[in-house]
Amino acid sequence: MTPDAPSPRGRRGRSRLGGVATDLAQPRRPGPRQLALGIPSTKAEREVLFPGAVKIAAWLTLDAQRSLASEFRQWALPPAGLRHPRVPSGHLMSVQSVCLGWHWEPYAYSKTADDTDGAPVKPLPRALVDLARAAVADAFGPDAAAAYDPDAAIVNLYAPEAHLGLHLDGEEPRDAPVVTLSLGDSCVFRFAGVGRRNGPFTDVELRSGDLLVFGGPSRRIYHGVPKVFEGTAPDGLDLPPGRVSITIRETGL
Repeated sequence: MTPDAPSPRGRRGRSRLGGVATDLAQPRRPGPRQLALGIPSTKAEREVLFPGAVKIAAWLTLDAQRSLASEFRQWALPPAGLRHPRVPSGHLMSVQSVCLGWHWEPYAYSKTADDTDGAPVKPLPRALVDLARAAVADAFGPDAAAAYDPDAAIVNLYAPEAHLGLHLDGEEPRDAPVVTLSLGDSCVFRFAGVGRRNGPFTDVELRSGDLLVFGGPSRRIYHGVPKVFEGTAPDGLDLPPGRVSITIRETGL
């Protein structure tokens, strides 16, 4: 595959309308805080959710969260900045997204932001590669980390009313693990199953600083984010209201 070619699932087609570029909203002003009720809290330890799916609560220090939040504010700027992606049916996604390394447009990868300004995608920072490898090491061990070669990140901003429907990460030829880092407000992260998007569901609360890694038998599991708990972010991140997820992948492209 040539460097500028979309990934194979691009054959499903793209929306002719393109995405909608957005500006990053102003940071949240301190105010009343909401409790994220309904999902039991977990201790800051490695938790195996399913075979191949691991959560580690409070994996990122507050300083690390602040550093990533500062980086996100730069990634969100044009060119190839923050936008609402649009699926081939024409539906505009409620999440806002910016990409690093490879530009993801439902459902294909390319090296340019073809659904907005056409600019080259921002590079994947080396520090983020190292962080993702450390995440895989803590989730699955050093051997798994040594074989992990991430080359893309999809960074989503979930405003308080945004959500992400059940889907599987299927655009990547590789079955390497997916690493997800959470910043800002807490959310419900919902799992269905491998090969099914219907219930029963397993709901997990992800808070700012939590790590989620899924691979192996859970690499193609259906998952989504049905709810964000507004006002639950730690102070000092200087983020707009909502949740930021940094999802790091090895595309194999």
